[in-house]
Amino acid sequence: MQILDLTLGTPEENLALEEALLEEAEALAAEGVVLEDGAGEVMRLWESPSYFVVVGAGGSVEHDVFSLECKNAGIPILRRISGGGTVLQGPGCLNYSLVLRITTHTQCADVTATNRYVLGRVQQALRPIVGPVEIRGISDLALGGKKFGGSAQRRRRHCILFHGTLLYGFDLPLISKYLRQPTKTPDYRAGRAHMEFLTNVAAEAEALKYALRCEWNAQQPYRGKALELVPDLVKTRYGTNEWNFRF
Repeated sequence: MQILDLTLGTPEENLALEEALLEEAEALAAEGVVLEDGAGEVMRLWESPSYFVVVGAGGSVEHDVFSLECKNAGIPILRRISGGGTVLQGPGCLNYSLVLRITTHTQCADVTATNRYVLGRVQQALRPIVGPVEIRGISDLALGGKKFGGSAQRRRRHCILFHGTLLYGFDLPLISKYLRQPTKTPDYRAGRAHMEFLTNVAAEAEALKYALRCEWNAQQPYRGKALELVPDLVKTRYGTNEWNFRF
């Protein structure tokens, strides 16, 4: 697997690169390109230096976000191509993204199986450094019954984008300031507010990155051309109100 440890300059560019990596891998798979030395599968690691809100593909800005507070604070509201709930990105939130070919990872036949497979491996990677990680709800990672990681998927015919977050040094009170209480919650949340439900893990970003890279054998430097797709994706999707505020 190739590794791309890269944070781009804007929130829009960072979301666009996620889609670009998936589209590049899907095109290679559709052409029948044989994978060699991990080519075509990528782990990306990134962390935004500034705060911004990300709504899931089918999420509602009105129902999920305190839009006026975000506007007053200059916090952008964007939409990603994967499902899942609304999150606040920023310093102390490490993002990991995996672009996987389904024929290589037969455990990824459907959404549920993919969650079980990928999160099981992430759990295995993190336990030695953060403690007894639990898989809770549909696609959460938790410690002591509190969530520190969420994830979502975007599936194509041949490839999957699986991306997740790991809270390790995040300013948790900001989440309640900018995000409403979600209408759909896992049973284990038990009605808890953001501050009572979420937690940071006691680990440094570099330790988390190293654990993930080792688990997925992500050693080969990324050498694809997905970055070339980013400007157009920002122009046509991530930089537009038509996409970001569609719901």
